[in-house]
Amino acid sequence: MKAKIAGIYGLPPLSIHQLQGFFHKSLSSIVEMANFAKQKLKIMEAIIKTVKGEMRVSLYDKDAPKTVANFAKLAKEGYYDGLKFHRVLPDFVIQGGCPNTRDGASGMPGTGGPGYSIDCELDGENQHHERGVLSMAHAGRNTGGSQFFVCHSRNNTAHLDRNHTCFGKVIEGVDIVDEIRQGDEIQSIQIID
Repeated sequence: MKAKIAGIYGLPPLSIHQLQGFFHKSLSSIVEMANFAKQKLKIMEAIIKTVKGEMRVSLYDKDAPKTVANFAKLAKEGYYDGLKFHRVLPDFVIQGGCPNTRDGASGMPGTGGPGYSIDCELDGENQHHERGVLSMAHAGRNTGGSQFFVCHSRNNTAHLDRNHTCFGKVIEGVDIVDEIRQGDEIQSIQIID
């Protein structure tokens, strides 16, 4: 094509072919830079597989390293496999991770844990609750273990900031948060390091 695109902001006019080449190279460079940054930063992710679909999560391993390490350990051990979301509050949170929700368990849902507790990590830059954020559930500071929640929105979660450790955010499949109902199963959680 011989058509020329008029110069913009003092730049010389370019043909359609030149523009296509420029944008192709730019897009390739951006993808390469993103992949390089991901490898350099070693961004840890998780895939939460549920009966309603999958949520891909970027974990805040720099912001909440001990919480992420605990979540990853439990996930790799299969701890979350088969547990249910026991608490679902519209425009607030979906909560899971209690072993008392496993088929055949005898304890009250929402009261169980892994048999130990972890400290809260509340000083990082990502400690604000908004749509898709994963955060540790607890019965008071430094009492969390395995239970976590995912926020529906920012509307009713601001009071949780710096009280519950935010340790990740759904980056794909956030619509699944709205589909989850009480009793829906966590099929598995896969950690991608």
